[in-house]
Amino acid sequence: MDYTLTAENRQVRELAREFAEMEMRPVVMKYDEAQAFPFEIMKKLGDLGFMGVTFPEKYGGAGLSYVDYCSVVEEISRVDPSVGLSVAAHNGLCSNHIYSFADEKLKSKYLPDLASGRKIGAWGLTEPASGSDSGSLRTTATRDGDFYRLNGTKQFTTHGSVGETIVVMALTDPEKRKKGISAIITERGTPGFSVGRKENKLGMRASDTSTMVFEDVKVPAENLIGGEGDGFRQALEILDSGRIGIAALSVGVAQGALDASVRYAKERSQFGKRLSEFEAIQWKISEMATKIEAARILTYKAAFLKDTGKVIKLAAATAKYFASEAAVKCTEEAVQIHGGYGFIKDFPVEKLYRDVKLLTIGEGTSEIQKMVIARDLLRV
Repeated sequence: MDYTLTAENRQVRELAREFAEMEMRPVVMKYDEAQAFPFEIMKKLGDLGFMGVTFPEKYGGAGLSYVDYCSVVEEISRVDPSVGLSVAAHNGLCSNHIYSFADEKLKSKYLPDLASGRKIGAWGLTEPASGSDSGSLRTTATRDGDFYRLNGTKQFTTHGSVGETIVVMALTDPEKRKKGISAIITERGTPGFSVGRKENKLGMRASDTSTMVFEDVKVPAENLIGGEGDGFRQALEILDSGRIGIAALSVGVAQGALDASVRYAKERSQFGKRLSEFEAIQWKISEMATKIEAARILTYKAAFLKDTGKVIKLAAATAKYFASEAAVKCTEEAVQIHGGYGFIKDFPVEKLYRDVKLLTIGEGTSEIQKMVIARDLLRV
């Protein structure tokens, strides 16, 4: 496989990097400390086409590849993983679910606003009693003539309080359990929909994570995505694609940690020598760089397979597992290289260290990824 970036790929990457450095870096800590969703940043990302990277131009998207999508997420996450997470969730979950499985009428209705960034998307799967065991969700969608009535609660939803277009997984036939799960689109502002608790998180504090509550929410039956009972299968496929985005996010976080560590090691002196002259620091830097390169190769391999229409389940799980765990290790080493300065908010590695842990949890924990990999290899 040839992973060489084309001139167009490099142009997209450079545009994302320039935006992250010029528009995002000066305000990273402002949004983090306020736990404020960066609406202004997201609007500008929409203007660049980064809120609909892979979707066709007829739906308002940029019509680019998954390789380009990974480049965008990586470069943004190198500076602020919170924004990278929002871009990945918006593109890879809500918007991608509609694009991949909805009929033409629903695509034409919802995708243009999502792909342009005029509206933010949310994707409701996780519930208080169903995390990794997503098939045990309890939210219901009961048919009532030409409508469904949604009842239930979704937890840990990215964009739960700011999302305007929401794809909800709910039981249309509770007796069938996960085979009775369906996906349906609802909108913010629909009577009966409310936002519950906004989570006070360790990291990713500028990316909104909230509870969504549905109390007899009346949704048109035509907002059903696919058929009744298709939702769980659809969700698993969306998670496969979403894991590529989280892998790219992980690579970006790790690269940001490495960049900061190299810079600091060249500037900081102890015992009459630059830190970069100490073998212990050199080894840390080399190990970080090696992990990042391996993670990047796995990530872009998965993106390449996605672009060429190949099966991605194993590649996506492998990339997400390795890249997220590598990112945790790289940020830990970055803090260690910085010493006491790595523990204060004046240096970027402090925030990267807080942000990174979510990547081994969201879109399926590392343990779930190992299950996916083992089952694929063992055929069990």
